[in-house]
Amino acid sequence: MRIHIYPIVSSLHDHSTIDRQTEMLLQELAQSGGFDVKIADLDSLYEADLALILVQSGGSEGVFLRLMDRFLPPFYLLTYGFNNSLAASMEILSFLKDRGEKAEILHGSSAYIAARIKELASRTSMDPVKLGIIGKPSDWLIASAVDKKKCKAILNIDLIDIEMSELIDGFNKASAADFHTSSNLEYDLRELKASQKVSLSLDKLIEKYDLKGLTIRCFDLLDTIHTTGCLGLSLLNKKGIPAACEGDVPALLSMYLLFQITGQPGFQANPSRIDVEKNELVFAHCTLPINMADSYRLTTHFESGIGVAIKGEMKLTDITIFKLSHDLDRYYVEEGKIIENLNEANLCRTQIRIGLPDVRCFLTSPFGNHHIIVYGSWKQKLKDYLDKLI
Repeated sequence: MRIHIYPIVSSLHDHSTIDRQTEMLLQELAQSGGFDVKIADLDSLYEADLALILVQSGGSEGVFLRLMDRFLPPFYLLTYGFNNSLAASMEILSFLKDRGEKAEILHGSSAYIAARIKELASRTSMDPVKLGIIGKPSDWLIASAVDKKKCKAILNIDLIDIEMSELIDGFNKASAADFHTSSNLEYDLRELKASQKVSLSLDKLIEKYDLKGLTIRCFDLLDTIHTTGCLGLSLLNKKGIPAACEGDVPALLSMYLLFQITGQPGFQANPSRIDVEKNELVFAHCTLPINMADSYRLTTHFESGIGVAIKGEMKLTDITIFKLSHDLDRYYVEEGKIIENLNEANLCRTQIRIGLPDVRCFLTSPFGNHHIIVYGSWKQKLKDYLDKLI
């Protein structure tokens, strides 16, 4: 287990004495905890299982404020019992709590602090993964920006930017010999082949960058290669590779976390209508994972009328709706039930009406437009998992 520590100190104190005290503290922690503890700079602070801010002296509060934008929550303040380290930490902690930040002081015997470090590191550690952003988020996703450093620090996920030109180049190089038309994907052959070429190009990018999931600025495909990514994204989700459309990074992270908990693909969909009196919503989108459909057919993409999209009939059963906020500090999760499949001309192709305990939050405090729907009742398990992370 790797623990990185960044020290802050007032210029008024004897640094040589403080450095000796710090060295002693780190040695005691390493011995008590059996983990690797080292001083890190700001650029590498979060490249570890847990990052701590060592408050070395009183008067460090101003130093913390100047550097605060370089630190990522949750804030763990390591202290010792001299140089007014604890007093300064308490002032910093009060400031952070007033701002609604998650923060804690680590203070006491080396055995206690080491045990608490192990507990915190085990709560926040996830296996490192890479998720791809092909192109960039769509222009209309104005409330969906994700801080990549924060994503790495909290979720241990690297968000990898990939140029759209790579996908298009792979599309242009794909050969008809690389794929075949499955008997259960009957559709216009020219459109189907174009869509499958997108799917092949996505597969190659996943292999090249060792991705565990991706999102694509899919509307750019309409003008450049005159097809859609809906089928490719659907098939990736079927294979257990979370894949979101429109370059929506919070949606991708939500899909990935859902898959880690449930082992199931998720349906990324827009709320299209909300009935507050009945506590019902209509969700719709064109990328339903094929293995979430009781039955389906291929049709055109809703907005463009070209390419390939999935018109699916979903099970009338219990579901969980989930969305992680773009700042990674909050989430929405609720259980409900699919009441009806719809077939309306003015909505994206797969359309479902869902009943929930209360829908008003979608009108007062939503986390963007896309939400992820998965079969089954997973609310408590998701809460137990996420409350350890964020």
